[in-house]
Amino acid sequence: MESSLYAFVEDFRGEGVDKVLDRVSSYGVGGVTIAAAYHQARDVTPHGATRLTVRHDGVHFLPPEDVFDGLRLVPPVQEGAQEEPLTEIRRACTERGLRFHGWTVLLHNSALGSANLDVTVQNCFGDRGSPADLCPSHPDARLYAVALARSVARLGVDSVVAESLHFGAFAHGYHHERSFVPLGPMDAFLFGLCFCRHCMRRAVDLGVNGEVAREECARIVAGVLGGDPPAQGEVTRAALTAYAGPEVVAYARARSESVTSLVAEVSAAVTDEGSKLTFVDATGALKGHADGLPSAGLAAHDAWQIGVDVVALGDLVPSFAVPAYARDAARVADDIGAYQRSISNDRELRAVLRPGVPDSDSADRLAAKVRAARAAGAQAVDFHAYGLASLEVLDHIPAALA
Repeated sequence: MESSLYAFVEDFRGEGVDKVLDRVSSYGVGGVTIAAAYHQARDVTPHGATRLTVRHDGVHFLPPEDVFDGLRLVPPVQEGAQEEPLTEIRRACTERGLRFHGWTVLLHNSALGSANLDVTVQNCFGDRGSPADLCPSHPDARLYAVALARSVARLGVDSVVAESLHFGAFAHGYHHERSFVPLGPMDAFLFGLCFCRHCMRRAVDLGVNGEVAREECARIVAGVLGGDPPAQGEVTRAALTAYAGPEVVAYARARSESVTSLVAEVSAAVTDEGSKLTFVDATGALKGHADGLPSAGLAAHDAWQIGVDVVALGDLVPSFAVPAYARDAARVADDIGAYQRSISNDRELRAVLRPGVPDSDSADRLAAKVRAARAAGAQAVDFHAYGLASLEVLDHIPAALA
C-alpha cells in the first residue's frame, strides 16, 4: 500500500537529512511529503533541534522569476531557502527509493493577507477580519495559487499536495483568535462567508441574489452579537435554509464554482510541469482537529461549507488526500467510503492519519484505522507529521502498515 510521512524542512535542518530519511525508511513508508510552502505556526517538536518551533509564512525555495513576473502576490521566502534544502532532500529520497511530494499551503498566508487585505475574505459586515485567508474568487489570489503550485511542481516532486485551495473556516482565520460571545455552528458559518465583490459577482452570474444573502447574514449575526440566543445543531443545508433562508444557502453553494474552477487551473499548471495535483480537502481536519471527535456529518457531505464540491472535483483531480482525524476506526472507514463513492474510480484516494494523540492512543488503534481506510477504498495512507509526533508514536507506523 502506498504511504508517506508528512514532514517539515525544519525537521531535516535540525536532525540532518540522512538521519531523518533513514528513520522514514525504517518505518516502511514509501515517501515523504515535505512542506515546500507553509504558514505561521508554533509547534511543540518533541525530538527537534528546538523543542518549540516557530514557523513562518513562505516558501523554502527561491520563487522562479518567470512564473511570478508581473504578479502582484509573491510568496515570502523562508530563511535558508537560498541553500536549496528541498533539492538536497529530493536527491536523498531518490537515493533511497523514496517518493518526494511537495506539501503546498496555497491560500492561507497571514503575511500576504495582512499586506494585501483586499485579496482576503470580506464578511457580511464588510470587515476584512481574516487576514490569513486569501479569497479563491479574487483574481490576484487565483494567479498566485496557480503560480505557487507550478513552482513547487518544478522542484521535481512526485505530486503537489495542495492544502488550503478552498475557502477557509471562520474559526481559523488568524493565528490568535478570541471570541467571548457564544456563536453556534451556523452563526459562525454565516459570519465566515465571503461577500467580497468578486464572490458577489460570481454568485450573481449563477443567478443568486448575493445582496439579499449578505443582508440576511448580517441581520442574524448582528442579533447574536447583540444577545440573541445562538443557533444550535450542526450546519446542514436543511437547517441553514430554515435558519437563514434559501438565498443564503444558494449563495454558500455558489462558492463551489470559484473553488472548482481554481482547482482546475492549478491542476492544469501542475500537469504542464510534469507532476500531478493531490487535492487536500480540509473538512475532516476542521471537524476533528481539536479532539479527534468529529461531529456526526461525514466530511465528504460537509465539504460544501468551504466551497468544495467533491463530485465535481472527482472528475478533475487525479488524487485526493482526506484528513481522517478521528479516534474511531469505523468513523475513518465511513469518511473514506463517502469520498470513494463521490469521486471517479480511477482517482487516487489517500487517507491522512495522525499516529498519536488526540486520534491514536495506541499502536493497535492506529493499525485498526489503517485497515479501515484500506477496506473503505483508500489506495494510500499518509501520516501527519514527523516533527510533531514523538519517536515512540512514530514507531507505531511499521506495525500499522504491516
